[in-house]
Amino acid sequence: MTTRRQFAVQLTNLAALGTGTFSAAQAQQQPELARLLVGFPPGGSTDNVARRLAEKLRGTYAANVLVDNKPGAGTQIAVSALKDAVPDGTTLLLSPPSPFTVYPYTYRKLPYALEDVAPVSMACTFPFALAVGPAVPDAVRTLQDFVAWAKANPGKANFGSPASGSTPHLVGSVLGKMAGFDFTHIAYRGDAPGLQDLMGGQVAAYSTVLGSYLPHLKSGRLRLLAVSGTERSAFVPDLPTYREQGFALDMTEWFGVFVPARTPTATVQRVADAMRAAVAQPDFVRGLAEFGMTARSSTPQELVTRLRAEAEQWRVHVKNIGFTADT
Repeated sequence: MTTRRQFAVQLTNLAALGTGTFSAAQAQQQPELARLLVGFPPGGSTDNVARRLAEKLRGTYAANVLVDNKPGAGTQIAVSALKDAVPDGTTLLLSPPSPFTVYPYTYRKLPYALEDVAPVSMACTFPFALAVGPAVPDAVRTLQDFVAWAKANPGKANFGSPASGSTPHLVGSVLGKMAGFDFTHIAYRGDAPGLQDLMGGQVAAYSTVLGSYLPHLKSGRLRLLAVSGTERSAFVPDLPTYREQGFALDMTEWFGVFVPARTPTATVQRVADAMRAAVAQPDFVRGLAEFGMTARSSTPQELVTRLRAEAEQWRVHVKNIGFTADT
């Protein structure tokens, strides 16, 4: 089991991953079968991206690529399965960054360490967004309007998210801390029931990824107030960012591919090359756009750098809001 303090040390060692014991010749062989682990059940956004990605890697990286869903414990089961896999390039993981950037600061102990995985490439990025429903007066149209209403109605200023301890939950809590009002959190089991309550007026606001709102925008039953990231989203170009409205909430969500630590450098690079080719294919780009996602690859080192920066960002935010998953 790894403590938070040990994770701080492990962040400095990420760049050294990928120097295993398999030969270069073995690393270049195309596997007959590769597994793509997903820490969520079938049907969700991560699973959807994984299946599209597996299709593109099939016949290029491996003769066959199967999605292997291992849901539970907020992806910890899937990460642990990757940790225990043979580092020969036949087991991959598609995951959001939270197991490596958020959990080290919200869980006292984890069954894996950062040094147990080797980052390979991003697959896509997508922002978070905040919306309000009919429980909030129609006059509230901007984030500043909402903050003013929340301060004037402390008993009504609540927000939902897809899960307690999820990144959308923490984004909402950070907003409340920055704006100086008590933003009470209500945890749901996924976006479907949470968005239903938002549009039904049972919860005032909701924090989740932008793509979850897109199918509901034409209904008029919810109003988007802000999107995260350093720039506006191409999917809702008229929606201001949090930063434009005075709050430095620049974090964005992404999915990336990881392999076990000690995977040979040549194999890591071959996965990265296959990812770059897969993510660039037009039908993959269009398919992800339907969910408000932007297809994007990276080099292993770029992903290491991003993980380090985001882990430090979340270390500060989690400390400020005082959240711990253990309680």
